[in-house]
Amino acid sequence: MKNGENRVAIVPGGVKAFVQSGHKVLIEKGAGVGSGITDHEFLSSGAEIATSNLEVFERAEMILKVKEPLPSEYSLFQEGQILFTYLHLAPLPDLTNALLKAKIVGIAYETIQSEDRSLPLLSPMSEIAGRMSVHVGSFLLHKEQGGTGVLLGGVPGVEPGEIVILGGGTVGANAAKMAIGTGASVSILDIDLNRLRYLDDIFGGRVHLVMSNYYNIERLIQEADLVIGAVLITGAAAPKLLRREMLLKMKKGSVIIDVAVDQGGCVETCSPTTHENPTFLVDGVIHYCVANMPGAVARTSTFALTNATLPYALKIANLGYMEAMKGDQALKKGLNVHLGRLVFRPVAESQRMECAPIEF
Repeated sequence: MKNGENRVAIVPGGVKAFVQSGHKVLIEKGAGVGSGITDHEFLSSGAEIATSNLEVFERAEMILKVKEPLPSEYSLFQEGQILFTYLHLAPLPDLTNALLKAKIVGIAYETIQSEDRSLPLLSPMSEIAGRMSVHVGSFLLHKEQGGTGVLLGGVPGVEPGEIVILGGGTVGANAAKMAIGTGASVSILDIDLNRLRYLDDIFGGRVHLVMSNYYNIERLIQEADLVIGAVLITGAAAPKLLRREMLLKMKKGSVIIDVAVDQGGCVETCSPTTHENPTFLVDGVIHYCVANMPGAVARTSTFALTNATLPYALKIANLGYMEAMKGDQALKKGLNVHLGRLVFRPVAESQRMECAPIEF
């Protein structure tokens, strides 16, 4: 299990839905404990409890996970097995190669994309990570954590803290909602003018909206107490927007939270951390780069995620993945690797590999 990961990929209601559709469900022993779901609850819904992840991989035709497989699980892959999870392959060439070698059908939650370009299976976790980022950043600003000692909301007679959010998508918008609630001064940078106009409408002038470019990022982070990296390019590596040389202009004890770490991070000095050891210092700036932030609020995250994933998982199980994708363009975009072929172009471009799309 990934460090600090307490989520599970299905809830008892989901098990019941699979069983009612004629499928068998195998749950690894203790998989739901971190989310407050007991083995008994899964059993009562019709699941069978497996003694280990080895048994799950040996017996399952489709595996539902929350996060990408760990290196210790690569040897467990079975040819033709469907893996339905967050894959985040762009920064993980070793995982990509392992999936290709094993001829896995890898369907990534994060690249399933609706006609309106929304990401229905990524959005719930983006909402949670965005909201968490302000809470976590506020705590890390405490003096005993090495922070500046700034209370983000300030008090009457004392100016509030400054929060800079890089990216105005789902993560950024949810971070802004929480940040406004603290009373902090909030700025969002984005390259999409239409998105900035939309954010202006929903926030009614309570957020400073700025075009994202090197000059504006460098200018704004100099006064920032908290910088939140919230950039996403679907399926591809995140662009490095906050460069190493910029850190020297930031305040000592200021905090960076790079929510984009799953896709390589949008901060050049970012590298993945864990809930156990979540932070490190570079040039006096605290970096928090936990790659599975929502795992810390597992109960909420598990139910929010399975609300979104279950309809797709049932469709795959009921129809088979090929038929399901023929009738669902959003699901089709989730296919990243297929029986030894890398079929998702942004991952191929990020890893400088050949892309071999399949015809449905």
